[in-house]
Amino acid sequence: MPVVLENLGKRFGDGAPVLDGVNASIGQGEFVALLGASGCGKSTLLNIIAGREVPTSGALEVPSDGAAFMFQDAALFPWLNARENIELALKLRGVGKAQRRVEAEELLDLVHLGGAGDKRPHELSGGMRQRVALARSLAQDRQLLLMDEPFAALDAITRDLLHDELERIWKETGRTIVFVTHNVREAVRLGQRVLLLSSRPGRVVQEWHVSEEHRTDAGLAGQLTGVITARLREEIRRHAQ
Repeated sequence: MPVVLENLGKRFGDGAPVLDGVNASIGQGEFVALLGASGCGKSTLLNIIAGREVPTSGALEVPSDGAAFMFQDAALFPWLNARENIELALKLRGVGKAQRRVEAEELLDLVHLGGAGDKRPHELSGGMRQRVALARSLAQDRQLLLMDEPFAALDAITRDLLHDELERIWKETGRTIVFVTHNVREAVRLGQRVLLLSSRPGRVVQEWHVSEEHRTDAGLAGQLTGVITARLREEIRRHAQ
């Protein structure tokens, strides 16, 4: 089932609108990167899609089973090891104890952390913690996965490695992914489409399709990154005025 946003708006109390007239459609199995300046309402929009916030106006259509959510902070329980953190999500789904262990191990293998299940979060690197958080999100078994700048706090090399891993997992699982970022290069690297939100109030002001050629040709990817960066800067300047 796709995600459809129609003329969506959101304001908090009597304040100025955070979102106004957001229109977008995301197909099943699609990977869409949502890009915009800090404070433009990206996270608020993600929270509305997740059902964590209610829109003030407009309408939306989302999968009936909701969405899994992955945050910038891995937010793992420090007293549980990696496997147990994943098993907790399975337990909340009603999966039996024996099956939880099996599925958690499968998910650890999927994110290339097989053998690290007994490690506590403090024993894992930042990148490994985010892999566990990704596995926990997948354990919720929702078709729609919402990711709110999950790699922003990582160093460039680790982030690049996780980009490869996320692309592989997306292709293997067929999830629909909405990935929020303010990093243009990351948006072009991961998204099949890049949607640009205006500065407040946020609305989709432009979108770009990212072809397979962009993924394999660094020159083409660099050109598209440059075009999107220029448009983003334009939007930031407009807001500053």
